[in-house]
Amino acid sequence: MSTDFATIEWRNRAVRIECQWIAPERTDAPLIVFLHEGLGSIAMWKDFPTQVCEAANARGLVFSRPGYGRSTPREENEIWDVDFMHRQAHEVLPALFAALQLGDDEKPWLFGHSDGGSISLLYASRFPDKVQGLVVLAPHIFVEDVTVANIEQARTAYVSTDLAKKLGRYHDSADSAFWGWNRIWLHPPFREWNIEAELDAIRCPVLAIQGIDDEYGTLAQIHGIAARVSGCELLEIPECGHSPHRDQPDRVIVAATSFIAKNRRQTP
Repeated sequence: MSTDFATIEWRNRAVRIECQWIAPERTDAPLIVFLHEGLGSIAMWKDFPTQVCEAANARGLVFSRPGYGRSTPREENEIWDVDFMHRQAHEVLPALFAALQLGDDEKPWLFGHSDGGSISLLYASRFPDKVQGLVVLAPHIFVEDVTVANIEQARTAYVSTDLAKKLGRYHDSADSAFWGWNRIWLHPPFREWNIEAELDAIRCPVLAIQGIDDEYGTLAQIHGIAARVSGCELLEIPECGHSPHRDQPDRVIVAATSFIAKNRRQTP
């Protein structure tokens, strides 16, 4: 795999997006687009997307969202607001797909983790005819006390330990990645953030996966998705925290690829 860059116009400036294609030669295979977590990037997925695409006989697109990885960092005075995930779903994703010249007939699967799972849900809600299906790991659909408490602990760790140095291995600007995520989640108005009603518009198959020991959210998150999305399938994994693809990768790969294969066959 080789890393490439696409340029989009966003927030009134040119933004470079770090991208990586997996098995692009499989031209007739489904496309899976991977959306990382709040502190993630291409590099932090490691080889998991490749494993998924191999098991599913699919193509893959992995990218670092603006502010993360090798993509353009946030500007120094750039503050993300309560709608930051909506803007990623409604503005960044369509702009990226256009820059990569994905045709209207290309209906990808979205595979999102944490914030990336929420963004996947919001994209499928706004553009129900442009997505084949979703696999979401530990997504957020509303804000819980446990989430805020652990994000507060992350802030303490960032300013008092070598966490910034560790994140620097995965991001051109660790400060851009960390503070863009941390400040908005701890911004008091964000406590009212809730996307449950928007889930009603989703028409595609959804598999929602969460670890029973998730330190950043309870099972109420995926149960809330199932209550709103017809036919949504749930997988609750024991001995698993907020990152099922790291804690229980084999189980996630089997579940995700089986779900994609089943729903691919059912699609005319």
